[in-house]
Amino acid sequence: MSSIRPAELDDRLGAGEEPYLLDIRPEPAFDAEAIEGSHNLPVYEDLRAGDESALRDRLEEVPTDREVVVVCKMGIVAKRATRVLGGEGYDATTLLGGMSGWRGYRNGTLGYKLRSLVWRLR
Repeated sequence: MSSIRPAELDDRLGAGEEPYLLDIRPEPAFDAEAIEGSHNLPVYEDLRAGDESALRDRLEEVPTDREVVVVCKMGIVAKRATRVLGGEGYDATTLLGGMSGWRGYRNGTLGYKLRSLVWRLR
């Protein structure tokens, strides 16, 4: 399964690449904070509970002509969505660390720097 670090995603976005940013968090969380240009499909709670049907029922809302980068709170539930999308033929990638990782990257936090080091060592 494919994943991308926040810094890599930021570089790609800055270079004009346009992956489809699919934020699966609940709508209030998305409304409070989201990556610019992302699209909300609030299926997080269903996926977290092991129910993939909410995502499968809404696949027509996700474009098939470009990479889909899935975003959730911490990146864990996004992995499940990425697996579902990949199984359906999408070019899907998980944002490592989710919005927490993105926020840490943007703020340059020590926690993000440590996590980023671990990701590089894998």
